[in-house]
Amino acid sequence: MKETKISGLGTALVTPFTAQGKVDLDALKRLLDRQLAAKVDFLVVLGTTGEPVTMTPREQQLVRKTIVEHIGGRIPLVLGVGGNCTQEVVERLGLLREELTRDYQAILSVCPYYNKPQQEGLYRHFAAIAEASPVPVILYNVPGRTGVNLLPETVLRLAADYHHKITGVKEASGNMEQIQAIIRGVRGSEFVVLSGDDGLTAPLMLDGAHGLISVLSNALPEETMRLVHQPSLAQQQALDGLIRALFAEGNPTGIKALLSLQGVTSDHVRLPLVAASEALKDDLRKLLDEYENSTIR
Repeated sequence: MKETKISGLGTALVTPFTAQGKVDLDALKRLLDRQLAAKVDFLVVLGTTGEPVTMTPREQQLVRKTIVEHIGGRIPLVLGVGGNCTQEVVERLGLLREELTRDYQAILSVCPYYNKPQQEGLYRHFAAIAEASPVPVILYNVPGRTGVNLLPETVLRLAADYHHKITGVKEASGNMEQIQAIIRGVRGSEFVVLSGDDGLTAPLMLDGAHGLISVLSNALPEETMRLVHQPSLAQQQALDGLIRALFAEGNPTGIKALLSLQGVTSDHVRLPLVAASEALKDDLRKLLDEYENSTIR
């Protein structure tokens, strides 16, 4: 079992697409080069922001291969491996075992969505994944997408019972009291609490969180690195308008629109998502200009 500690800033990478709907490998490499230049702490491959649920297994393999080869071991990699059928996730981990062992430092596994399991079901789901994974597991709680909330007591139970295999949680519930309960509960241990919400970065870092898995850092990696490693409420406030706009029409619609304004990737997403409205693009352009011209930046 690999022991690399995943903390600091991790970018939840988008998957660029061409106008013809193909994976845009050139744009992906440009995006990776910006992350390398900013010296982000780790990268999340094919998480929710990467739109893997709309990609074929062959496309997912192509993205994984491209990222692994381009990064060349310079930044730790975390692979999104989750689902709402425990047995299917376990079987997928078996198929990916060699690749995970060779190329990744951890997996990020989202709570089962749609079937809305009880806490005991969530515990057993992640226990089965921990037993099957050849690399450490980071839990991912995002109730707004999954319809189920992984409660602090379940996180702490998993952290205690599988402490060599379940090494952290990405918390995107938006519930400060809940996240603070986890931070307090794991204090003094090696368990890592990562914010899953760009808008709560500074408050959570100042309260003892260990890092952030970020959407914003696709477009502003240097600035997000500073927010994580030198947390400032003033800096957070300066970014808040831009962060809110990123999610106004869904993710990754907003971040792809911002990346297209920067000339890094196109704004193409896959159905059922659609590209950002012209109104949102105008808002993002204005907010980016305001931030870049601000004295706080």
